[in-house]
Amino acid sequence: MARNKNLRETTTNQLLDAIKLGHVESPLPSQSALSELFSVSRTTMRHVMNDLLEKGVLQQQGEIWQVSRSPTENDGYVTPLSENDIQSAEFESFFNDAIKNKHIKPGQEFTELELSKQSKCSTTVVREHLIRFSRFSLIENINRGRWRMVRFEKSYAASLFELREMLECHALNRFMNLPRSDERWQQAQYLLHEHRALRDAMVNDYQQFSELDHRFHRLILSASNNPFMDQFYDIISVIFHFHYQWDNSDLRKRNMVAIEEHMAVLSNIISGDDIGAMGELRHHLQTAKRTMENSLIMEKPA
Repeated sequence: MARNKNLRETTTNQLLDAIKLGHVESPLPSQSALSELFSVSRTTMRHVMNDLLEKGVLQQQGEIWQVSRSPTENDGYVTPLSENDIQSAEFESFFNDAIKNKHIKPGQEFTELELSKQSKCSTTVVREHLIRFSRFSLIENINRGRWRMVRFEKSYAASLFELREMLECHALNRFMNLPRSDERWQQAQYLLHEHRALRDAMVNDYQQFSELDHRFHRLILSASNNPFMDQFYDIISVIFHFHYQWDNSDLRKRNMVAIEEHMAVLSNIISGDDIGAMGELRHHLQTAKRTMENSLIMEKPA
């Protein structure tokens, strides 16, 4: 019974998200079509739709189901994470930190068993994460259980920047059209304040910029309300914040430049200058592109 309950609650959350994102529109497809879409039985889908009917999210007129109001956070369920989900999150954090702290470098080989012992996660969890990560050509499988961190070339960086520019410029355009009552306008003001504070303390605290940079780009991308963009940015973030910063001799200078560019973007956003904000964002992305290209040149073996 507990398993059925968890499945219904999970499916309810998925259907609510699909309605919010416009992936499922009113009038809804048939229960049979929805059950196939979410890979559940028609009985489970019937329970889900009746639940949302009682909550007022859906309304039924004969065989037709329609969305009667926009879903809210209170309509969904807080589903407990399984042990596997918890370990997956823990290993993802461990793996990103290992790259950030140079415990795993481009060209280095490692095994699933080594990472399992170091992270205290099962080899199954480790293997699944590495397989997902390998889709982006950042790591490669050498043989059974052994992997290598890939050195990527300038062409890879160019393709990555093309994708990054499309994602962030699209998201910025969406951001500038948010209603002024949206809390993200206030978040942008607070983020600008944090940039100013870090700029004043940059001499000693320049290494703290990585976390601030992550939040800056996350805030812009949040306006897209697209979970697929979030997934791509997670990979992009690993590359830009961790993969190319092996030579830290000019890290302070790079971060000082980036802070000024972030502040220019944020200032234009807050003032409502969409053309200015877009221009400053493109300028910032081009600076980041040159930084990565230079790091790739420095990274090549003699």
